[in-house]
Amino acid sequence: MNCKKSDIGLVGLAVMGENLVLNMESKGFQVSVYNRTIEKVDKFINGRGKDKNIFGAHSLEEFISSLERPRKVFLMVKAGQAVDDFIEKLLPMLEPGDVIIDGGNTHFPDTARRTAYVESKGLLYIGTGVSGGEEGALRGPSMMPGGSPAAWPLVKPIFQSICAKVEDGSPCCDWVGEMGAGHFVKMVHNGIEYGDIQLICECYQLMKDYLGMTNEEMHQTFAEWNKGDLDSYLIEITRDILAKKDENGQEVVDYILDTAGQKGTGKWTAISALDQGIPLTLIGEAVFARCLSAQKDERVAASKVLTGPKGEKFQGDRAAFLEDLHKALFAAKVVSYAQGYALMRAAAKEYGWNLNYGGIALMWRGGCIIRSIFLGKIKEAFDKNPELNNILLDPYFSNKMTEAQQGWRNVVAQAVMHGIPAPTLSSALAYYDGYRCDRLPANLLQAQRDYFGAHTYERTDKPRGEFFHTNWTGHGGDTVAGTYIA
Repeated sequence: MNCKKSDIGLVGLAVMGENLVLNMESKGFQVSVYNRTIEKVDKFINGRGKDKNIFGAHSLEEFISSLERPRKVFLMVKAGQAVDDFIEKLLPMLEPGDVIIDGGNTHFPDTARRTAYVESKGLLYIGTGVSGGEEGALRGPSMMPGGSPAAWPLVKPIFQSICAKVEDGSPCCDWVGEMGAGHFVKMVHNGIEYGDIQLICECYQLMKDYLGMTNEEMHQTFAEWNKGDLDSYLIEITRDILAKKDENGQEVVDYILDTAGQKGTGKWTAISALDQGIPLTLIGEAVFARCLSAQKDERVAASKVLTGPKGEKFQGDRAAFLEDLHKALFAAKVVSYAQGYALMRAAAKEYGWNLNYGGIALMWRGGCIIRSIFLGKIKEAFDKNPELNNILLDPYFSNKMTEAQQGWRNVVAQAVMHGIPAPTLSSALAYYDGYRCDRLPANLLQAQRDYFGAHTYERTDKPRGEFFHTNWTGHGGDTVAGTYIA
């Protein structure tokens, strides 16, 4: 290494860490690297990092002393206790004004706790979501930083240099908010990713089991869909997956066991929605669909006992049904984002964050797993109305839902009639119908709660906030119970 000290240091040379280092170095930054297993440092420096402006440290002390002040230490270690352990190791070596950055998939309350703790020691802290996988890390991810506001100017030139850019050159990275805001937004991103993936999988099953399409025919359909409203990374990779053959000429997707894994961010999103009282139904169903897929042995046994429709093949106009399926996928996708944004709005109110919703759409517009042309329309919606309660109410999206809903309803009906599970397509439609309904049957629900638990109710002929109780049985008395408002 030359005499100049490094602009930033990174700890954790797994795939994402290595690629972020190479990305930063390629943008003109000098980077120091450290890994608990020193052999990984030497392997990287003599391999992918050879002859590059990268310094490999063999100890944390050497690593810290190689950094320009204020020091910026980027942790790419496993989320959880490992982050806390590294913070404790770093604190005695750092000085006031230095910055610790966590780029892992950390649960946002942990980031809020660590921000407060690190700030109490006179240092600064950033928890940033990094999306885009290994390719994104190398070529330009989407980044969602939050934590100590004073840290943002120190890392902004690096983050915005290495992140993805949209067509006009705008970076897919900007400051999200204080404490755990960055990791919260990344969590919601991942929840929406769960929803998008499950929606595509349901379309795939309808194409395969109802329409009887071959992988090549489905490949062609997804290739066509990727040219219009559904143009996105996940549609693009689905197109490619359906065309992939192994060395024996076998179609790879047909040989993959149907049990899905998950790392927990979708579950966190659903739990957060329950805590905030937000009906995040589509993403919740996507998480449960993965859980059901994991019960492979039970499902195989159940398939021999439980009956359903005979599974007759489609006899109608395939092109017309595929158009309906296209509409259903688009409409349900809108609902997924509408619910995700509603959750972010509720969390911002709860935690005092000033989230830029259009800016978040821009951050997701490139580099990340859910990147799509669709996000540009969400940004436009919030540019027109920053106080928009639900993106379904934006004129562009409300018109699109009107255009799509007949096809959407047909798809869900056919899935039900033919025994093909479509939990996210159908739950999205139920949410849409519930949201547009000015009177739901919760009046009966409240009557039932008041009958068995004296939980009270409001009346349509009285001001909101006044609560009443009926002595339904004649011997219940006037004592009432409290209620929980989500």
